[in-house]
Amino acid sequence: MIPLVHQEVVKRRGWMQDEEFADVLAIANTLPGPIATKMPGYIGFRVGGTLGCINAVLAVILPMVVAMILMLGAFSRYREVSWIHGMGQGVVPVVMVMMGQLAWDFLQKSRLALGWSVSLVMAGVAGVLIYWLGLHPGLVIGALLIAALLPSLARSKATKEATR
Repeated sequence: MIPLVHQEVVKRRGWMQDEEFADVLAIANTLPGPIATKMPGYIGFRVGGTLGCINAVLAVILPMVVAMILMLGAFSRYREVSWIHGMGQGVVPVVMVMMGQLAWDFLQKSRLALGWSVSLVMAGVAGVLIYWLGLHPGLVIGALLIAALLPSLARSKATKEATR
């Protein structure tokens, strides 16, 4: 769902820039709960205030609930049919390609902002922490956000001390 939201919000509607979307995605990943409601809620709030937030969350939740009920009923009734099983298997590569494209786009933006070496080291360290050490992705993203904020906090502290 993230690539679809990115396509609609950044590329089609122009409500956010890629960097802002990446920040929203990072913050949404660190908060508990489904990302499918956190991101549209924030984006809706940003575009239309409180009413926009409510509208965005309902626009995401209601169709999904109806679709899940209908599809669960159909699946339960026809689960033994081979082509229904095949449809489920066919969705996996499509989702993988979409997520790969989104990851590549973020890597390119990271490369432009930080350079290849820093971007690859950060991706490698995050991969080791998440996949081999079993750390929750939210903790890794939170640590990266804190690390990104430290230089600006240090600059602001230095500026305050210089003005005293």
